[in-house]
Amino acid sequence: MTDDSQAGGAEENIPPELNTLRNSIDNLDAAVIHIMAERFKITQRVGELKAELGLPPSDPAREQVQIARLRTLAEDSHLDPEFAQKLLAFIVSEVVRHHTEIAEKK
Repeated sequence: MTDDSQAGGAEENIPPELNTLRNSIDNLDAAVIHIMAERFKITQRVGELKAELGLPPSDPAREQVQIARLRTLAEDSHLDPEFAQKLLAFIVSEVVRHHTEIAEKK
């Protein structure tokens, strides 16, 4: 992200539509962070259950199903499915890392 007041233009010279769009982006970014926080609260509990049941931290079969599902959702939403898959891979790697930590504590 760049600060336009330092990147060559004063804040008052920014067109109103640009400010409106940036505010919308800021709101969406906040929503993504809140949604991810909720997602990780749930996956934390999943990790605890897996550890209690002696299940492995990762579930490659489920991950493959999720990849296919999210690629389809991305395509339907006109989002690059490669981007969606990379994003999911990053999220899953963090979840597995957390699940591994939980299992090691049990």
